[in-house]
Amino acid sequence: MIPMLRQILRAGVVTEPAPAPDEALRVTAQRLSAAMARQLGRALVIRHIDAGSCNGCELEINALNSPYYNLEALGIKFAASPRHADLLLVTGPVARNMEVAVKRAYDATPSPKLVVAVGDCGCTGGLFGESYASCGRVANVIPVDVAIPGCPPTPLQLMQGILTAIAPAAS
Repeated sequence: MIPMLRQILRAGVVTEPAPAPDEALRVTAQRLSAAMARQLGRALVIRHIDAGSCNGCELEINALNSPYYNLEALGIKFAASPRHADLLLVTGPVARNMEVAVKRAYDATPSPKLVVAVGDCGCTGGLFGESYASCGRVANVIPVDVAIPGCPPTPLQLMQGILTAIAPAAS
């Protein structure tokens, strides 16, 4: 025990330096908040649909709710029902078993509705493509407004994709 305490006292406190402020994140967050206020005048509500992904994109989407990105402070909320959503965020290639569910969620979303396909699988079908078990990309099942490529896309890319989806409608 004493040798360990001596080693701790010799080493001192060892920590990483604090990260520098991310200016790109700050600018994207400000633009996103302003575009939402112009278009909706209220919070943007997103319904996330996992249409058959590997969950890589879901991990990045969950990071959006972390204190670092703090999406809810920008006025963006996630909903459990497409009936309360303004935007559908669809990940993965659409599995044949999810085709009807994705179409029903799209039909249940009130107009004006936006659809964002997330990840390489959602945009192109990825390595799964179209087969007996997969419809391929999201656009093969429902109309897509914005595609966010990446495997998986970073949270900043997701925020930029959401901004891209709502900005044209605000102009």
